[in-house]
Amino acid sequence: MARVAVIGVPLDLGAGRRGVDMGPSAIRYARLHEELSALGHEVVDLGDLEVPLLETLSRPEPPRPPYHLEEIAAVCRRLFRRLATLDEEVFPLVLGGDHSLAVGSVPGAARGQRVGVIWVDAHGDFNTPETSPSGNVHGMPLAALLGLGDPRLVGVGGEGPKLRPEDVVLVGVRSLDPGERALLRAHRVPVYTMTEVDRLGVAAIAEAIVERFRDYPRVHLSLDADVLDPELAPGVGTPVPGGLSYREAHLLMELLSQAGVVTSLDLVEVNPILDRRNRTAEIAVELAASLLGKRIL
Repeated sequence: MARVAVIGVPLDLGAGRRGVDMGPSAIRYARLHEELSALGHEVVDLGDLEVPLLETLSRPEPPRPPYHLEEIAAVCRRLFRRLATLDEEVFPLVLGGDHSLAVGSVPGAARGQRVGVIWVDAHGDFNTPETSPSGNVHGMPLAALLGLGDPRLVGVGGEGPKLRPEDVVLVGVRSLDPGERALLRAHRVPVYTMTEVDRLGVAAIAEAIVERFRDYPRVHLSLDADVLDPELAPGVGTPVPGGLSYREAHLLMELLSQAGVVTSLDLVEVNPILDRRNRTAEIAVELAASLLGKRIL
């Protein structure tokens, strides 16, 4: 059984559509605490980080891309510091908010140790300000963690890269911008697209991930709700058809749970405004429960 520390990051400054700032509340409302407590875990909610509202940001001129980067970097620094102070045995569970928060959650959850990252997402999030078509920072966090992009993001949690290419595996990818595709190839980052999911199957992919990270002291799973098929999980800002099915997503969580390698988790990009009866948040809670030990039998 684990001590689970829940912290919300109601951040939507990195996304192109508003609403993911309500994600932490939606996930809590979907009985996150009750589900994890029923598994025998000790769940402590640390509340939400303070995040500025878009409407409160005053600027002398219209913002330019990358949008709201300074404010996002400040939130990520606060998240890093908060997670870095947790006891070694605590399992951090970060509720988003948009995926730019991972710039703080990954090094914070690592707590000074080498960390492997399982990035479960429809997108690569491997843009830089130069390659991004949108200028939205939620498409840049993984690149920043590898030392690419704006120094204000790269410098969260200390100078220089927080990850090496071999420390990362992407799963469920099916939408890449041309620039980030080139960067992923140039840096030889392992990517399991939906083509590989169809061809190899989730079980084989999970086995390869576990083998890759077996000797890492920390493994962080960053789960973007848009990795799921939008017919299943409509409450996301950037839906892409053809995502993971309900059973594929649960199987991945269950196999990682059985291996016992994952030591921290992000649940991000749940947008209640776009959801149907909070279904996407409910599925996020179900997946977290599977990762933390819930079984059919």
